Amino acid sequence: MRGNHEWKVRDEDGVKRELRVIKEASLFRFQTKRADSEVWTYYDNKKTKPTPADVESLIEVLERKYQRKRAPYSDLILARKMLADVLSPK
Repeated sequence: MRGNHEWKVRDEDGVKRELRVIKEASLFRFQTKRADSEVWTYYDNKKTKPTPADVESLIEVLERKYQRKRAPYSDLILARKMLADVLSPK
C-alpha cells in the first residue's frame, strides 16, 4: 500500500530495530520494535511522539521513494513539518 513504509536500522548499541510508518488522516503513525524485544512501541503523534532520528529516517525513505515515483511529494512535505514539530520545544 502506498501509505505504508517499513525499514530497519541499527541502534547505537548494535541491535537492529524495525520501523513501520502508516499514514492515516494526514498523520504518520510510527511503530518500532527492537530485535531483542517481543513488544512493539507505538507513537500516535498526540500523546507520544517519535524521536527526531526516526522522523529524519522517514524523510530519507520518502525522498528515495519520491525519486522513484512511489511516494507523493505531499508525504515528504508532511514528514518535514512533523520533524519541525518534534524538534520544537513546547
